[in-house]
Formats: sequence, C-alpha cells, structure tokens
Amino acid sequence: MYEAFFGLREKPFALTPNTGFLVELPPYQACLNLLRVALAEGEGFIKVTGEVGTGKTLLCRALLNLLDAERYQVAWLPEPASSPAALRQALAHELGIAEAMTLDAQALLAALQRRLVEIAASGRSLVLLIDEAQVLDRDTLEGLRLLTNLETERSKLLQVVLFGQPELDALLERQDLRQLRQRITFSYRLTPLDRTDTGRYLNERMAHAGFTGGTVFSAAAVRRLTLDSGGIPRLLNILAHKALMAAFGEGARRVDGRHVRRALADTEGARPFLQRPRTLGWACALGLAGALGAAWPWFERISEALR
Repeated sequence: MYEAFFGLREKPFALTPNTGFLVELPPYQACLNLLRVALAEGEGFIKVTGEVGTGKTLLCRALLNLLDAERYQVAWLPEPASSPAALRQALAHELGIAEAMTLDAQALLAALQRRLVEIAASGRSLVLLIDEAQVLDRDTLEGLRLLTNLETERSKLLQVVLFGQPELDALLERQDLRQLRQRITFSYRLTPLDRTDTGRYLNERMAHAGFTGGTVFSAAAVRRLTLDSGGIPRLLNILAHKALMAAFGEGARRVDGRHVRRALADTEGARPFLQRPRTLGWACALGLAGALGAAWPWFERISEALR
C-alpha cells in the first residue's frame, strides 16, 4: 500500500521471520556469537529464552544459515514433538532414515545411533535445533537427554539448542529434570530493545526494504514506539507498519508521534493499560488516594493551626 510512496521494494516490517531483515543489534550478535562458540566447543545442550516476539525464531533461522555445512549436520524441528517417540521419529526423518515410521522404539534408537556415528565419521557434528521448546513435556525432555547420551570416547554425537519462552526456564527447574538442567552449559536470555536499538532497528529495516531517504521515524516516533511496543520486535513491527500507513494516509513523508498514537489505538497487546480507561481510572484513583493518605497529617496540622 505505502511501498511506492516511500520508495520501498517490499514491506519493511512484515511479521514473517526473514533473515534478510536481521538487524545486527548487540543482543542478537551476542546471542549468535555465544551459540557458535558453544557449538564449536562441542557442548551438549544450549538454551536461548525470551518473551514472545523477541526474535527467537529469526535467530534460529540465522544460526541455520551461519553453520558451515562441511562442519555441521543440522536438524531443525520448528514444531515440538508431543512424545519421546515422536521426537525420535522427527529426528530420524530429518536425518533421512526412510524406515523411521515402521521401526519399533528399540530399532529406531539403533538406527539413529548408526546414523549419528556415520555423521561423526564424516568429520561433522550433528546439531539439533528445537523451536518453541517450552511446550515439550517432561517425558519428551528426558527422552531428549537420553539421546544425547550417545557419544564416542572423545565427543558427543548430538548437540541440542533449545529456543523457548521463559516458561522453559520454569519447566527446567523441576527436580526430576535436574540431570538435563545440569547439562545446559551455555544459555542466553533475549531482552527487549531499548530506545537506541529501536531507532537502529527501524532505520536498518527501512534500508533493507529499499528506502534511501534518510530517517523516516522522528525522535518522538521512536520514543513512542519503544514505549508502546515494550521493546518487543514483533509488536514494534506491527506498530511501525501501521504508523507508516497512517503517515501515507496523510501524505506525510515522515512518521511522527501522532501516527504512532493512531497505530497504538488500533493494536491489541501494545500498552494495554493505556487502552483500558477503566483500568487507568482505577490506577489514577489509587494513586490519588495514596497521595491524600500521605498528605493527611499535614492537612490536620494546618487545620489545627487555624482554629
């Protein structure tokens, strides 16, 4: 809709994880660097957690592109398995074991071990990437741990990277998962973007989409987008997209705070406390009550002095 108006080749804030739009912000680079170092060290388990919309899937896909195919064999499970058996079958499918669906549990495990040994003999490491790992149940996680027991005298045959929401951290605190928890030697927690990173994120994504006109988002717009999105990239994408639409509707070449306010009014999940007048009213009432309570002794002294 607004692409031609702003001289763009494509939408800069689409929600689909596209590694071509990955902005090399310090938190993302730190995460990718840690993953590469940990995998090079041959660690068994690595964990990346972050709130919904912080870019975990995008980083997972970026890691897929970064890993050298001559050194790593990568298996990616974007949808978590529902049981230990389903996990083994999904991994076998990724590794090209054609008869995986017809083998019983013991035969499938043996086939997986043979395939892992073959990969190791070729001089490569097998890396399993699991997205949305917070929905795995206890038995599936334990089955995953048992798979990583497969090893040679010198190295693990399987390395696992878990990408999940903070619920994954809570799940791994279970006493009956302490063996798996102790095997996670590297972990990283993605945090929301601050105002500086938000400004860079907006400008670089616009540039990736073909914009050559300098800065579209004013300082006020960046400030409001940071606050209204909470620094969550997914919400930031939604609000920035709608703010561009609002600016386009006015024929404005620059996005200002008022365009972001219009985007906010049309977006669920962004600063919900500003979109519910009753909630805000109660908050104001409670704040006023607290202030009056604190000031009451002062009013009493004034009143007594005037008598």
